Amino acid sequence: MSRVFAYCRVSTADQTTDNQIVEIKAAGFNIETHRIVRETISGSVAASERHEFSRLVDKMENGDVLIVTKLDRLGRNAMDVRATVEQLAKLGVRVHCLALGGVDLTSPAGKMTMQVINAVAEFERDLLIERTNAGISRAKAEGKAFGRPSALSDTQQLEVLHRLSKGDAVALLAREYETTRQTIMRVRSKVL
Repeated sequence: MSRVFAYCRVSTADQTTDNQIVEIKAAGFNIETHRIVRETISGSVAASERHEFSRLVDKMENGDVLIVTKLDRLGRNAMDVRATVEQLAKLGVRVHCLALGGVDLTSPAGKMTMQVINAVAEFERDLLIERTNAGISRAKAEGKAFGRPSALSDTQQLEVLHRLSKGDAVALLAREYETTRQTIMRVRSKVL
């Protein structure tokens, strides 16, 4: 016989999961209190990294049902939701989302819904990459420097180059400028 669980999550301690439980009961699910898992954790944390959710997954068996009110209870973004549903489906756990009309995300209709979610996740990822690249291009055009700042100032770098040309050793300069040999060699390679 399948057991029914509910996963109710809120982001902050001043919020409560009570509304989610009321919504689940109003949808006709009568879940035993010990099978309702409540968690207070930011939605930005992946489901696999949530303590209470991980404990819940460890308890669940083939044929069990998990109820959530909304998809965002299951993951931080579309990709995380998809991975979470796939993980549960591999265990034989059916996942019902009330916000999607109670559809079982592991059923044929649910799988179609998950394909749409996958497309959204891919689109979301592509947009993120596009925005990141546009931001980098804009910053370069504005002359912004990238990477870690140099360990030596421009003046110090000129001094190092001068002393290297006079034959001072890399190790000696690294000690005197309180930096690494690699830093001194990078300064030297800029002029080669």
